[in-house]
Amino acid sequence: MNFSRITINHSQMNGMPCIRGLRIPVATIVAMVAEGMNHEEILAAYPDLEKGDIAESLRYAAEALRERELPLVMQA
Repeated sequence: MNFSRITINHSQMNGMPCIRGLRIPVATIVAMVAEGMNHEEILAAYPDLEKGDIAESLRYAAEALRERELPLVMQA
């Protein structure tokens, strides 16, 4: 997959994936969506973001999860 809006700079934000070189981590955007914020609320909170940044953050997160297993607690 090609992610043109996601950047990783090891001297910025400890190398966390960010949006277009901004100090806005992909994880922050994904967490906002998970908490139920809509696109307009996220864009209002971070005026430097564009709608495409949110969509690409979600695609990036989905791809990252495909690449590794996360430990899950089995329910009885």
